[in-house]
Amino acid sequence: MMKFLGIDLGWRSGASGLCCLQWQDNQLQLLDLNRLETITDILAWIDTWLSPNQPGIIAVDAPTIIPNATGMRLPDKLAHKHFGRYHAGCYPANLGRPFAQRTVEFGLSLEARGFAHAPIIEPQRLGRFQIEVFPHPAIVNLFKLDRILKYKKGKISEKRAELIKLRQHILNDFSTVQPHLNLTELPEIPLTGLALKTVEDKLDSLICAYVAAHWWYWGVERNLVLGVSAATTQEFRSTGYIIIPGRGRGNG
Repeated sequence: MMKFLGIDLGWRSGASGLCCLQWQDNQLQLLDLNRLETITDILAWIDTWLSPNQPGIIAVDAPTIIPNATGMRLPDKLAHKHFGRYHAGCYPANLGRPFAQRTVEFGLSLEARGFAHAPIIEPQRLGRFQIEVFPHPAIVNLFKLDRILKYKKGKISEKRAELIKLRQHILNDFSTVQPHLNLTELPEIPLTGLALKTVEDKLDSLICAYVAAHWWYWGVERNLVLGVSAATTQEFRSTGYIIIPGRGRGNG
């Protein structure tokens, strides 16, 4: 039985969205949608859902491998190249950034728990893996959009309207693709800023968890790996990488 954990990690501080999906009876089931403040609490939550030696993939929306002292990582450059037209370029990561120690150490904490980085994977093989993901281009490709859903910035009313669209896509679209996730309910989109941020983090974590499941189910056949190729995956620590679902038939 495979589980997929999505973590919308707070890069500097603050709360992180958390989601746990389970693969059972040839479909995904939502087990938990949460939000926690500290790294200690997040790691304890992981240990609760994935006990030692239990198979699962943890998908983290944060740069857990940062090889470069300055500038941009290769996967960050490729995200801008391939997804800039969708407004989905990613924030540049380097070791000089104030978040670098926190995000890299989080990846190392997962490795210490036996979750190996998986820039290449044998589809549907059980194991303990971790990957870096990026919700914006994932949402664009999974839902075949012309641009990102802009729920991160702007007026509360504008962000709320975009979050409503994201919630509806999750409820409607994930039930029609493989791996199949049929959700009958999700948190309602609130009216106030703090409550809105809470739901945003949770929905981002659900996207992360689904990307983990999509990577496990299809592998490179229907996913993109930004940063490394199948021939050079052993060198991923010198570049970093981001897993993004493919577009079009890659989501069927």
